[in-house]
Amino acid sequence: EVQLLESGGGLVQAGGSLRLSCAASGFTFDDVPMGWFREAPGKEREGVALMRSNNGTASEGGTFYPDSVKGRFTISSDNAKNTVYLQMNSLKAEDTAVYYCAAKTGSKWDYWGQGTQVTVSS
Repeated sequence: EVQLLESGGGLVQAGGSLRLSCAASGFTFDDVPMGWFREAPGKEREGVALMRSNNGTASEGGTFYPDSVKGRFTISSDNAKNTVYLQMNSLKAEDTAVYYCAAKTGSKWDYWGQGTQVTVSS
Protein backbone atom coordinates (compact mmCIF):
# COMPACT_ATOMS: atom_id res chain seq x y z
CA GLU A 1 0.00 0.00 0.00
CA VAL A 2 1.39 3.39 -1.02
CA GLN A 3 1.51 5.93 1.79
CA LEU A 4 2.72 9.52 1.88
CA LEU A 5 2.83 11.20 5.28
CA GLU A 6 3.58 14.92 5.47
CA SER A 7 4.76 16.80 8.52
CA GLY A 8 6.33 20.11 9.43
CA GLY A 9 3.56 22.58 8.72
CA GLY A 10 2.58 25.30 11.14
CA LEU A 11 2.31 29.02 11.79
CA VAL A 12 5.23 31.27 10.91
CA GLN A 13 5.75 34.99 10.53
CA ALA A 14 6.39 36.53 7.14
CA GLY A 15 10.06 36.27 6.29
CA GLY A 16 10.47 33.08 8.28
CA SER A 17 11.24 29.51 7.22
CA LEU A 18 9.69 26.08 7.47
CA ARG A 19 10.77 22.64 6.31
CA LEU A 20 8.14 20.13 5.29
CA SER A 21 8.83 16.41 5.24
CA CYS A 22 7.08 13.61 3.38
CA ALA A 23 7.77 10.02 4.38
CA ALA A 24 6.97 7.62 1.55
CA SER A 25 6.34 3.88 1.60
CA GLY A 26 4.86 1.17 -0.59
CA PHE A 27 6.87 1.84 -3.78
CA THR A 28 10.44 2.03 -5.05
CA PHE A 29 11.23 5.56 -3.94
CA ASP A 30 14.37 6.08 -6.05
CA ASP A 31 12.53 5.63 -9.36
CA VAL A 32 9.53 7.84 -8.77
CA PRO A 33 9.21 11.58 -9.43
CA MET A 34 8.04 13.38 -6.32
CA GLY A 35 6.49 16.78 -5.87
CA TRP A 36 4.98 19.32 -3.54
CA PHE A 37 1.70 21.04 -4.32
CA ARG A 38 -0.38 23.56 -2.44
CA GLU A 39 -4.00 24.58 -2.34
CA ALA A 40 -5.13 27.89 -0.93
CA PRO A 41 -8.80 28.74 -0.18
CA GLY A 42 -10.61 29.59 -3.38
CA LYS A 43 -7.65 28.68 -5.59
CA GLU A 44 -6.73 25.65 -7.66
CA ARG A 45 -4.07 23.25 -6.48
CA GLU A 46 -0.68 24.22 -7.93
CA GLY A 47 2.70 22.56 -8.11
CA VAL A 48 5.39 24.42 -6.17
CA ALA A 49 8.34 22.03 -6.37
CA LEU A 50 8.69 19.02 -8.61
CA MET A 51 11.58 16.56 -8.73
CA ARG A 52 12.09 14.23 -11.71
CA SER A 53 14.33 11.74 -9.90
CA ASN A 54 15.18 11.22 -6.29
CA ASN A 55 18.93 11.55 -6.43
CA GLY A 56 19.09 13.70 -3.35
CA THR A 57 20.93 16.56 -5.01
CA ALA A 58 17.99 17.78 -7.10
CA SER A 59 20.08 19.23 -9.91
CA GLU A 60 18.61 22.20 -11.73
CA GLY A 61 17.67 20.15 -14.75
CA GLY A 62 15.74 17.71 -12.63
CA THR A 63 13.51 20.13 -10.76
CA PHE A 64 10.77 22.62 -11.49
CA TYR A 65 9.65 25.65 -9.50
CA PRO A 66 7.09 28.22 -10.56
CA ASP A 67 8.23 31.83 -10.54
CA SER A 68 6.19 32.50 -7.41
CA VAL A 69 8.53 30.38 -5.26
CA LYS A 70 11.74 30.18 -7.31
CA GLY A 71 14.74 31.11 -5.20
CA ARG A 72 12.78 30.66 -1.97
CA PHE A 73 11.69 26.98 -2.04
CA THR A 74 13.96 23.97 -2.45
CA ILE A 75 12.98 20.33 -2.90
CA SER A 76 15.35 17.56 -1.86
CA SER A 77 15.26 13.93 -0.86
CA ASP A 78 16.96 11.42 1.40
CA ASN A 79 16.75 8.07 -0.34
CA ALA A 80 17.95 6.18 2.74
CA LYS A 81 14.89 7.47 4.59
CA ASN A 82 12.45 7.41 1.64
CA THR A 83 11.71 11.01 2.48
CA VAL A 84 11.31 14.14 0.39
CA TYR A 85 11.63 17.63 1.86
CA LEU A 86 10.49 21.11 0.99
CA GLN A 87 12.60 23.88 2.46
CA MET A 88 10.66 27.14 2.38
CA ASN A 89 12.47 30.41 3.09
CA SER A 90 11.41 34.05 3.01
CA LEU A 91 7.81 33.01 3.44
CA LYS A 92 5.05 35.40 2.42
CA ALA A 93 1.42 35.67 3.43
CA GLU A 94 0.45 34.42 -0.04
CA ASP A 95 2.26 31.15 0.68
CA THR A 96 -0.49 30.27 3.15
CA ALA A 97 -2.09 27.04 1.97
CA VAL A 98 -2.44 23.33 2.60
CA TYR A 99 0.67 21.66 1.23
CA TYR A 100 0.53 18.18 -0.26
CA CYS A 101 3.22 15.70 -1.15
CA ALA A 102 2.61 13.62 -4.28
CA ALA A 103 4.19 10.70 -6.13
CA LYS A 104 4.04 10.03 -9.87
CA THR A 105 4.23 6.24 -10.16
CA GLY A 106 2.52 6.20 -13.54
CA SER A 107 1.74 8.84 -16.13
CA LYS A 108 0.22 11.27 -13.66
CA TRP A 109 0.46 12.34 -10.01
CA ASP A 110 -1.47 9.40 -8.65
CA TYR A 111 -0.69 9.27 -4.95
CA TRP A 112 -1.19 12.10 -2.46
CA GLY A 113 -0.57 12.70 1.19
CA GLN A 114 -3.17 14.03 3.58
CA GLY A 115 -1.80 17.58 3.50
CA THR A 116 -0.24 19.86 6.08
CA GLN A 117 -1.33 23.42 6.81
CA VAL A 118 1.14 26.27 6.42
CA THR A 119 0.02 29.66 7.68
CA VAL A 120 2.16 32.75 7.21
CA SER A 121 1.19 35.78 9.26
CA SER A 122 1.98 39.23 7.92
